[in-house]
Amino acid sequence: MNTKELKYFQKLGAKIKQLREEKGIDQKSFAFDCEIGRTQLYMIENGRTNPRLLTLMKIANGLDISIEELLKIV
Repeated sequence: MNTKELKYFQKLGAKIKQLREEKGIDQKSFAFDCEIGRTQLYMIENGRTNPRLLTLMKIANGLDISIEELLKIV
């Protein structure tokens, strides 16, 4: 990943973590509800991986937001 991509994934991960925490859901429960691994969610929230579209769709669904809203990074 180049620097620009890395910064985007870090911002995306931070947004996912913030939205999850605002809903009062711990990481393990959220990962289970989204049918993804807890380690995978940890990596996404910390901007250490490039998540697949299907994974992002599951996360958006778990947060009860659209994929478009999830991907919108200011």
